[in-house]
Amino acid sequence: MTTLPVFDLSGNKVGDYEIDPSKLAPKISKQLLHDVVVMYLANQRQGSNKTKSRGEVSGSTKKLFKQKGTGNARMGAKRTPVRRGGGHANARQPRSYYYRLPRKAVQAATRMALAAKISSGAVVVVNEIKMDAPKTKTLASAFKALGLEGQTKTLALGGLDRNVYLSGRNIVGCTVSPVSDLNALIILRPKKLVVTKDALDWLQSRAS
Repeated sequence: MTTLPVFDLSGNKVGDYEIDPSKLAPKISKQLLHDVVVMYLANQRQGSNKTKSRGEVSGSTKKLFKQKGTGNARMGAKRTPVRRGGGHANARQPRSYYYRLPRKAVQAATRMALAAKISSGAVVVVNEIKMDAPKTKTLASAFKALGLEGQTKTLALGGLDRNVYLSGRNIVGCTVSPVSDLNALIILRPKKLVVTKDALDWLQSRAS
């Protein structure tokens, strides 16, 4: 059982929160975490890079000079890859890098990432975050009070909150996400995970 201190937005400790990382993930598989993170990164690739093959560049297909007797290298048409301006021998074509691992494996990796974050002391629990209107300065001040200024972080909320999202999107290195949308990449990429009490309650209820 791990006891995490609970803070308010002023950086003052207001309580404790007990959570057992082993209930979230009995064991942590680095290989599974690696595979899932690579999957998410691959799915973010556009795959739109392209180069022209010899059949796509402009120019005649006629052999420019005879094979022998000229003293020149034995090259063919203007489009050949060995000439400047010719097509690429193995031209790149647009492609999709998208693939999916089994759903249960992806869900297990999310729980493992959270358990690893808790065990390493990289989780900061806040009592609640409520804002009447979007205000980046207010949220930035809260992160500064929590000692998170200048650090990459993911802020996990119990549910969708437009005001908090709009306040956090302008902060460099900050990602705001409802707890239901967390995945291994969002959890592991930043240095710190800032999570509200109700978000942790939701995670524990799903793990049990």
